[in-house]
Amino acid sequence: MHFNFSNPYAVTRLPVFARNVVSTSHPLAAQAGLRMLQNGGNAVDAAVAAAAAMTICEPVSNGLGSDAFAILWDGKTLHGLNASGRAPQAWTPQYFKSKYGEKDQPPKRGMDAVTVPGAVASWVAMSERFGKLPFEELLAPAIEIAERGYLMPVVVQQKWEAATAELQNMPGFAQAFLPWGRAPKVGELFKFAAAAKGLRTIAASKGHAFYGGEIAQALERFSNQHGGSLKASDLATYKPEWVQPIGKNYRGYTLHEIPPNGQGIAALIALGILGHWDVAGMPVDGVDSQHLQIEAMKLAFADVYRYVADPGSMQVSTEQMLDDAYLASRAKLIQMNKAQDFGAGNPVKGGTIYLTTADENGMMVSFIQSNYMGFGSGCVEPEFGVSLQNRGHAFNLQANAHNPANLVAPGKRPFHTIIPAFLTQNGQPVMSFGVMGANMQPQGHMQTLVRMLDYKQDPQTACDAPRWRYNAGLEINVEAGMSVDTVQGLAQRGHQMEVINDSYQDFGAGQFIWRAGEPKVEGYVAASDARRDGLAAGY
Repeated sequence: MHFNFSNPYAVTRLPVFARNVVSTSHPLAAQAGLRMLQNGGNAVDAAVAAAAAMTICEPVSNGLGSDAFAILWDGKTLHGLNASGRAPQAWTPQYFKSKYGEKDQPPKRGMDAVTVPGAVASWVAMSERFGKLPFEELLAPAIEIAERGYLMPVVVQQKWEAATAELQNMPGFAQAFLPWGRAPKVGELFKFAAAAKGLRTIAASKGHAFYGGEIAQALERFSNQHGGSLKASDLATYKPEWVQPIGKNYRGYTLHEIPPNGQGIAALIALGILGHWDVAGMPVDGVDSQHLQIEAMKLAFADVYRYVADPGSMQVSTEQMLDDAYLASRAKLIQMNKAQDFGAGNPVKGGTIYLTTADENGMMVSFIQSNYMGFGSGCVEPEFGVSLQNRGHAFNLQANAHNPANLVAPGKRPFHTIIPAFLTQNGQPVMSFGVMGANMQPQGHMQTLVRMLDYKQDPQTACDAPRWRYNAGLEINVEAGMSVDTVQGLAQRGHQMEVINDSYQDFGAGQFIWRAGEPKVEGYVAASDARRDGLAAGY
């Protein structure tokens, strides 16, 4: 690929070129990953070290109680890892009805929003299968950051303060995250001694303490004290799952995503629809290109929200949802002069934080972990500093819900939003990448890939370009940097436009590593999103 490295957008970042690269949304985490590479480790070691550091550096997005997914190229083969958590054994529709009455979803916050956290298990699984360095060494930078503290960065501080009013009375939250009775201010030193203890315990036991030892016991006690049903036995039976990524061809490349229960298939569907149009023949930031992408994304979400769930419960297969003929029929529904509110189709025939690392030997890792809605459940186990996700909130509680396959059940995984991505060409690695931010993630995957593959924009330029975000119906949010003519043109076609300046969650934040050299890796070009406090670093 010969990129056009001329960047027309108002940004302060340049692409990074190096033989070994780590790109994350916090500089200290990027440096933690580089430290592993410089110590003789590989990209997996770097990813685990960076992920552990991110639980401390960006707790507004993830923690020791997160879930995680990964796609990695080991030098020869692509592997997927699903480390999303499962429901406690006590969870049934009746369990929630008896406690909360007739509700459509489990609570948004509190212990009854918490499924078994999978992130720590993902670190262990990746390290044991592909890592080179001792597991304890990988967590050392995170422990040091938690004990010594770090100065509060700008974007993280904004989200921290914004979450305080809602979460300050949740169990353990104030003790962990409001050290002065308030959120830290920009430049103040934040320390997290409890999480340092948790990380040390995890490191020394290679994760066993979290799922079968003292941390598991502490989580059960904490859950019991605060009305939850999470048991040490739920943690003990948990195992992350190695999976085969699913893929879809687009412009001679293949985008790979983790299969359901995640929403990565939405990006594949959208690209499969766009493949039936001459996108490159439209101006890159013009109304036609943006309208077409929005409509393709809406069609994708209509099916994803109707059908995607834990695979064993799905009524259709991923193959059916990605069938070329079916996607061609969906593409025909798009009208270039009119925004539409699409319903789900019938694919059945007669269907966070994100980081990426790469090393000079060709190993590349696409990794994402998240507590879901900001600080997740808002619950923080105080002894080990485990900030718990709220992924259980994504389950349905009613059998007649829009997506009955996502009905809560013991040991079941909920519909999941966090998705790593990976791009290949002719079976060889091209780019490890991802875009954070709830349902913005597949939208970010599609928008940035279209810019790179159709318009030849380099990764940093594609990352920096203004984005839109589809919400529901005809509602579209756009960044303030988008062309006024394009915004007005979209509105004239019926899109309900709202311009928003806050980009943290609304428009996602990406990290990108594109490989240079074939068959032997010569280096990488990396990008980190200016929408967060991040850094692409290499040597």
